[in-house]
Amino acid sequence: MRVAEVVGRALVHSGVDHVFGVVGSGNFRATNAMVDAGARFVAARHEGGAATMADAYARTAGRVAAVSVHQGCGLTNAMTGIAEAAKSRTPLVVLAAEATAPTSNFHVDQDALARAVGAVPMRVGAATAAADAVGAVATALHDRRTVLLNLPLDVADLEVGDVEIPPLPAPPDPPAPSVTDLERLAAALRAAERPVFVAGRGARSVAARDALAALGERCGALLATSAVAKGLFRGEDWDLDVSGGFSSPVVAELVASADLVVGWGCALNMWTMRHGRLIAADATVVQVDDTPEALGVHRALDLGVVGDVAVTAAAALALLGGAADIGPTDTGATAAPTVMGHDTAGYRTADVHDRLAAGRRWRDVPFEDRSTGDRIDPRTLTIALDDLLPAERVVAVDSGNFMGYPSMFLRVPDERGFCFTQAFQSIGLGLASAIGAALAEPDRLPVAALGDGGALMGAAELDTVRRLGLPMVVVVYNDDAYGAEVHHFAGEPLGSVRFPPTDVAAVGAGYGFDAVTVRGPADLGAVAAWVAGPRDRPLLVDAKVVADEPAWWLAEAFGH
Repeated sequence: MRVAEVVGRALVHSGVDHVFGVVGSGNFRATNAMVDAGARFVAARHEGGAATMADAYARTAGRVAAVSVHQGCGLTNAMTGIAEAAKSRTPLVVLAAEATAPTSNFHVDQDALARAVGAVPMRVGAATAAADAVGAVATALHDRRTVLLNLPLDVADLEVGDVEIPPLPAPPDPPAPSVTDLERLAAALRAAERPVFVAGRGARSVAARDALAALGERCGALLATSAVAKGLFRGEDWDLDVSGGFSSPVVAELVASADLVVGWGCALNMWTMRHGRLIAADATVVQVDDTPEALGVHRALDLGVVGDVAVTAAAALALLGGAADIGPTDTGATAAPTVMGHDTAGYRTADVHDRLAAGRRWRDVPFEDRSTGDRIDPRTLTIALDDLLPAERVVAVDSGNFMGYPSMFLRVPDERGFCFTQAFQSIGLGLASAIGAALAEPDRLPVAALGDGGALMGAAELDTVRRLGLPMVVVVYNDDAYGAEVHHFAGEPLGSVRFPPTDVAAVGAGYGFDAVTVRGPADLGAVAAWVAGPRDRPLLVDAKVVADEPAWWLAEAFGH
């Protein structure tokens, strides 16, 4: 058996069930070994797409995934997707062949590439190949890191005979908060009259969601998320949806009026807190995270708690005890109001309930429809799509001026229904994200929401959608421009960021999609017909959107 085959088998033995990549001479045998061991190989058309597909698959499925790339240029092609995964702490193993001879055309410092974007470089040795592969999976999975596992060409083809693959190490126990921190957290919750919980990437689990929902009910907290955790509290009466630049006016006002903001596995960064404007001057700010280095990175804290979100929330709930132990409703002066069958407390009042019912969703906020005969208002478009498309969906959103519309006007059933690869803020990742998420949630309708710039940048993966037979809806918000720059630099020369009209529908048809151009609501009949079935080909919607004003959130975007 060759070393490359040992590595491939060991990765699958350790739990990798999907590998995404582009196969060349350097990674040919290792990839085939993974397939032989039972993994599914998904061939992308570009390594950047492969890395992003794997990232989206891992974060949606909650399992480690792998990327397989050729040495040198195969790896550099994948670097943007790897950077996004590393910044997002996605459990991912990138298996890259490596040319170690400086005279090779393929030679680059692959370790340095990994470190430059925050990934963890590791290397396969001939005598330790199986252990090295298992160790890469353990680091990715248990430490939530993106690992670059370099496989030197002069090692990969060595014969090593039969090799025993060691078991994957058990995960460490999730960190529990200290007694002192837990008591201080409980005291803050007792004292708060208007608490808001903001759950982030670190709370994307059933255990964390249930623990936070129970704790929120006990202390009367409103429940919000960062964008990456959108949908986590779907179905909860007091769900605010996303906190930050995407928030509706009512939600923004409620968060900004909180006297206690607790970030649960959430960085409370400029996007989630609108550069701090959603934190009142006298509010107590708490952050709970299992990584000490994450505490207080983006803003000063009154309390930073090192601990797993689910463990900490459950411990706080146990410490707080019964509802009479909580805040302003324990005075006994008057009975708490009841809303939808629940006794209210803290921020959960009848007035707040009514305000949320009227304005939590952006689609319920009145707006002037700016559609013309040639272009459709993106709000009108997205509300119509939300009504037309099945509720069981997984939505992936690219970056750009348009991105708030699908993010906030398209409902998702839960946090697994929304894939938001925005840690690196690169355009062009949305389509590949949708492919990875679709494979992780095969029973849901995949929806890719793209701008025309990102759609054309990632267009090669339209072939992958068709080839995999995914019943995907690709919606292109087409303003024939890089819209964010057009609006940010209004009044300056814009020739570099405007483009002649592109028939994106024809591009989709060329790849084998059903395709429709939408200029007004009447054109959406073709979408309704596609939804009705048989959906045997993917659908591309080339939506010619109104481009005369920036998206509402854009003013927040250029504070970076």
